[in-house]
Amino acid sequence: MSIDFDKVMGTHSEALKLRSERTKILAANIANENTPGFQARDMDFSAAMREERDGAATGLSLDSDGGDALYRVPYHPTQDGNTVEIGVEQAAFAQNANDFQTSLTFLNMQIKGLAKAIAGQ
Repeated sequence: MSIDFDKVMGTHSEALKLRSERTKILAANIANENTPGFQARDMDFSAAMREERDGAATGLSLDSDGGDALYRVPYHPTQDGNTVEIGVEQAAFAQNANDFQTSLTFLNMQIKGLAKAIAGQ
């Protein structure tokens, strides 16, 4: 009898991949806070998860030409054209890190449960 790990792990493994990609996008935004003309980007996590779940995902393209990343509209535009607002980016980064940790915790619980089942406990 084989174990289908995709069913056992649920959506959390896909969520970790997407959260990791979002971390890269948000980190790039924070790193370019003072770059004139830099356009802050983000991704629609819910839409990306739906695509993953439906099997329609083609993978995120994080090239400089855009890909699946969306541009963020600033609350307070600057004269140099940079749309990074450090408070917004830090809050999004912290929330994303918290969500990443939550998915990781669920995966760890699933793996521990599998280990107990295999050990016959």
